[in-house]
Amino acid sequence: MQAIILAIGDELVLGQTVDTNSAWLSEQLSRLGVMTRYHQTVADDSAAIAAAITWACHEAELVIVSGGLGPTDDDLTRHGLAEAMGQTLVLHEPSVAAIEAFFARRAKPMPQANRIQAMCPVGCEVIPNSAGTAPGLKAKLDRATVYVTPGVPREMVVMWQRSIAPEVAAAAEQGSSRGVILATKVNTFGQGESAVGEMLGQLMRRDRNPKVGTTVSGGVVSVRVRSEFPTAGEAHEQLDDTVRQVEATLGSCVYGRDDETLQAAMVALLRERGLTIATAESCTGGLVGAMLTEVPGSSAVYRGGWVTYTNEMKVSQLGLDAAMIATHGAVSQPVARAMAQAALEKSGADLALGITGIAGPDGGSEGKPVGLVWVALAWRKGVNARRSEAGVDALRLDLSGDRQTIRDRAAKCALQMTRYFLIDAEWDDLLWGRREKG
Repeated sequence: MQAIILAIGDELVLGQTVDTNSAWLSEQLSRLGVMTRYHQTVADDSAAIAAAITWACHEAELVIVSGGLGPTDDDLTRHGLAEAMGQTLVLHEPSVAAIEAFFARRAKPMPQANRIQAMCPVGCEVIPNSAGTAPGLKAKLDRATVYVTPGVPREMVVMWQRSIAPEVAAAAEQGSSRGVILATKVNTFGQGESAVGEMLGQLMRRDRNPKVGTTVSGGVVSVRVRSEFPTAGEAHEQLDDTVRQVEATLGSCVYGRDDETLQAAMVALLRERGLTIATAESCTGGLVGAMLTEVPGSSAVYRGGWVTYTNEMKVSQLGLDAAMIATHGAVSQPVARAMAQAALEKSGADLALGITGIAGPDGGSEGKPVGLVWVALAWRKGVNARRSEAGVDALRLDLSGDRQTIRDRAAKCALQMTRYFLIDAEWDDLLWGRREKG
């Protein structure tokens, strides 16, 4: 069985809202052994919706439409479905009663505008909405079964889980199912996509099953692995085997799977080692600290930090030498090292990061361009088995992009550098980093 997913809404077509429903639905379908052939986004136009539904029903056995079931004049999905079916809209009285009950539970009268949500094309089945007001719709058209859900993600998810998924699972089992489709991601940071692809080599052959591919977002290169086999046991076995090969091939730049973030991996590693960390940040403006504290349980490992954006704050809060800053400049290896060392001493942590740089768009020069960032890590004696003594080390980063990208990339590099230190990997493996004497 193959599926096509249609997302309806001007806000989606114009890029004002990101379509998360289609991605979520595709993932759910893959778990049922249903492959999604297309995602299509359609404006709030009944003729365009009708044309998209007609096309999709000719191309696939399953069509899922989300959005356009609201009570306003631009909610036209039910009209488009009726046009595609060659039917008229009629009032579904049980849906009127359900919508009235929804408002009654909140001690409010139902606005007359909501009656349109109880309209459905002749020949459709109505799918109850236990999480909102707009009921869903089910229809048969051409070779396909069509399910229409609200666009509100919470309502769509509940409707899928309670009403649609069981029917799709049964149809996939009885029909021309592709078997079981399992997928996962292996997340890496520190290498470019081309380098990751080169390292993976034959694992990325397009005729291979499981299939291996890469995507990039925010500097994170994710290796996607998709396993399609007749049985769940075989799909799991082959998926696990390929994931192990991917992780072994890519080595230290791999930090987690699926939705695991770099900061979550860092917090888990620090907790495992029983270590704490502190931060002293300039150009990143507290971003590293914010990323760490996004992770539940981070209070066990993150002692706190300083955002010393000006030279005066570096001197007054961290105790840096004003003469050193004047000699080398705020964006320099000595200042980064001193920031890390001061954060270590003042916080009592086991490790500390110092970050200083030029995020732009102004402030760069020929000798110190926008995107130059120094990251230093200081550590206490016994933290690293290979480096038994206390110490501090720094790496120069040469980053590109806008201000937000440079700050984000610098923060992630600082986290990955700390992780590399703890697992005895080399900082030189970071794509944007290079060492300098001093």
